[in-house]
Amino acid sequence: MTIKRIMGVDLGDARTGLALCDPSGFLASGIGCIKSTSFLKTADEVVRIAKEKGATLIVLGHPINMNGTLGPRAEKAQAFKTHLEGLCDIPVVLFDERLSTANAHTMLNITNTRGQKRKNIIDEMSACLILQSYLDSHK
Repeated sequence: MTIKRIMGVDLGDARTGLALCDPSGFLASGIGCIKSTSFLKTADEVVRIAKEKGATLIVLGHPINMNGTLGPRAEKAQAFKTHLEGLCDIPVVLFDERLSTANAHTMLNITNTRGQKRKNIIDEMSACLILQSYLDSHK
């Protein structure tokens, strides 16, 4: 069995969610959230955590519009990918994240998670859904 540590990233304006898969590459789990409005500081922190966790790949959510076009959020993700690649030697791939945040909200509605608790985990859960979708698509 190949050991791989893949980190999922859901880039946000104020909070960026993070997830990491188990060594077998089967299951994604949330590992926290970076609270920063600075593009550069967020990138530095993503790289620091990826190295600390031994990530061999970073999967960055790519928020493509529902009609397949690229809007400002997708362009920001592309710029973030380029910046990350300049900071480290860990490969970075963009992965279509359409509906990941909406699905995270649905899951939190089902579990009746509200208020501050919801705000604190929505981005981490979105990163987890992005990474799990990536893992499932590569089985």
